[in-house]
Amino acid sequence: MAQAAPGARPPIIKRKKVVAGGGHHGGAWKVAYADFVTAMMAFFLLMWLLNATTEQQRKGLADYFAPDIPLARVSGGSDGMFGGDSPRSQESMASEGDSMAYGLLGEAAFPLSDDAGAQAAEDAETAALQEVEDVLLGRGGESLLSDEALRHVVTRLTDEGLVIEVFALPGAPLWEEGTARPLPVTREILAIVAEVAGLVTNPVALAGHLPARPVVLAQAPGAPWDLSAARANAARAALEAARLDPGRVARVAGHADRAPVVSNPASPRNDRIEVILLRTRR
Repeated sequence: MAQAAPGARPPIIKRKKVVAGGGHHGGAWKVAYADFVTAMMAFFLLMWLLNATTEQQRKGLADYFAPDIPLARVSGGSDGMFGGDSPRSQESMASEGDSMAYGLLGEAAFPLSDDAGAQAAEDAETAALQEVEDVLLGRGGESLLSDEALRHVVTRLTDEGLVIEVFALPGAPLWEEGTARPLPVTREILAIVAEVAGLVTNPVALAGHLPARPVVLAQAPGAPWDLSAARANAARAALEAARLDPGRVARVAGHADRAPVVSNPASPRNDRIEVILLRTRR
């Protein structure tokens, strides 16, 4: 190995680090990611609110933010030194605003439109009629009717109201043959119907129906109409005897054999009385 000349300086080796790529990009991606997470959180919050609120509540919120609805119908002051009214005061809202009302979300001073108010009232009436139906049939508990009586009853909620149908079965009639005198099972059913009808104040309608009879056994003309009407009237009397307010009875009608509910018009199933708790908003 060759020796360095005397007095020669040792070589200096410099190592330079080369960085590949474009180097540091800063934190702009973090800001973009934070914006994305915030937007997703707002989106899921919106979806949750849509699922957790009713149509009436969403309508009320939409009306609140609508620019064509006045928002300053009541004073924003308090009951303190300025002597103003609190916007949470129900009395001041009722007196100073033409259509101010509590919203369905709680004590919120936003106006409800006429359509929203009518829809809310209709939904409340439907819920009340469903409660009557549940109590009568024993949904979620024991029915007020005996098992023998319960098999003669079916209900349905329609645009007209809650229809409580009391019908005969093969070998199990509701009336003495050819008369408007109710049998004990019919009296039991109508007494319970009068009791559950007391849960609401809706008007009541009654309709009598008969099964068709073969031509060879047909009665005198008009007899089916008279008998169906007489049975509907007897049902009305039984309801009133069970303490149904007579003032709630809106109509009593006999339909003879003109509206069968099964394909066989002569079936005992068509021998029935309908007690209808009428809707007040239709």
